[in-house]
Amino acid sequence: MITLAAALRETTGTGTSGLDRIDAEFLLAHVLAKPRAWLYAHADDLLAPEQLAAFRALLKRREGGEPVAYLTGQRGFWSLDLQVTADTLIPRPETERLVELALAFVHPGRPAAVLDLGTGSGAVALAIASERPLSQVTAIDISPAALAVAAANGRRLHLGNVIFEHGDWFSSLGSRRFDIIVSNPPYIADGDTHLGQGDLRFEPRSALAAGADGLDDIRIIVGDAPRHLLPGAWLLLEHGWNQGASVRGLLEAGGFTEIMTEPDLEGRDRVTLGRMV
Repeated sequence: MITLAAALRETTGTGTSGLDRIDAEFLLAHVLAKPRAWLYAHADDLLAPEQLAAFRALLKRREGGEPVAYLTGQRGFWSLDLQVTADTLIPRPETERLVELALAFVHPGRPAAVLDLGTGSGAVALAIASERPLSQVTAIDISPAALAVAAANGRRLHLGNVIFEHGDWFSSLGSRRFDIIVSNPPYIADGDTHLGQGDLRFEPRSALAAGADGLDDIRIIVGDAPRHLLPGAWLLLEHGWNQGASVRGLLEAGGFTEIMTEPDLEGRDRVTLGRMV
């Protein structure tokens, strides 16, 4: 048997695999069912043979490129610990900017109807619901498998103010209208080389790519949103760093006002929003 510290050393630093130390720590913590911080206080603890074998098996898959979030089945987002699978996108820190902006338009002391389009793991919908318990959040996705993950996250987090519905954007909503619509839709161009790199290789392509310029789904959302927004309501869209001007143009053509693009923490265009007259 070897210690936790030795197991980490053989795969990072002095090892030959070249794996990122943080990735290895997340995987070892997952095998041990402990928080990552626990590893530092127990570096000299011994690993049982079956624990070491499970750790090495995960490391091998990570060396093959599989995302850590899929290997552990978990990813932190906002203040939530979410379950994720290969049927959902992996929630990313930059999408927290979408949540932050949405919360600015949802008063904590009043009920509001919120719609999250393309909810995936439920990250955005559940983050808003957790911060605004008086609101009713409707989360839509075209993928039944993704919806199952999102609904399971909602149950595990005991958030009863979210409902999950199967639909292709607005198709299931009838005449319902909302105080705010948010979406992190597919926005990568079909031919973008990044789709064949890194974690994106393993994520559902239908949740990533949207036509020759990446804006096909955003066009649909902007075109149909006015029928589902209450007067004075807001539409917020996450998009790529170089798409801000294009999305502003779509919102202007769609009759929205007070249009603006907000950056993420790295100063890149990330969310464009507009208000319905």
